[in-house]
Amino acid sequence: MSDTVNPVIQRNLETVEAHFHNENPDDVDKAIALYTDDIVWEAPSRGQVYYNSAAVKEAYLDIFATVKITQLTLLRQVATETSVFTDHIGECEVIGDRMPNLPFPVGTKIRARLIHMFEMRDGKIAREIAYEIWREKGSAVDHDDIPADAVVVPL
Repeated sequence: MSDTVNPVIQRNLETVEAHFHNENPDDVDKAIALYTDDIVWEAPSRGQVYYNSAAVKEAYLDIFATVKITQLTLLRQVATETSVFTDHIGECEVIGDRMPNLPFPVGTKIRARLIHMFEMRDGKIAREIAYEIWREKGSAVDHDDIPADAVVVPL
């Protein structure tokens, strides 16, 4: 078996990594620039679907005004020539109310299991589906099997 990574798969992983790195209020335009012109962005658990970069940017700004992410843990990721799958846990505090259909009030500390499916085209993100599983921190349902090699990023 070869240790050589397919260059298309490597490019897809790098694009998604750059996207996550730039998902913040100061760099959101860099994250948005990694989308195709016909981007579709979905958050099924909150019933949200956006069909263009401007709408996605506004959704991100609402997210940043609603939750403060303090830590992100990458549990696993898998990539092909057409898709990237990531599985994270985000430690958050609810600081606002602009994010549609978030089921927790301001002041709640939450953990979110964030599973993303990215459909890739020509090194850009053509579809992003964010499966968000929101749980109150310390509650009976706040339990995950975190691999020993998980990458923890304090934010």
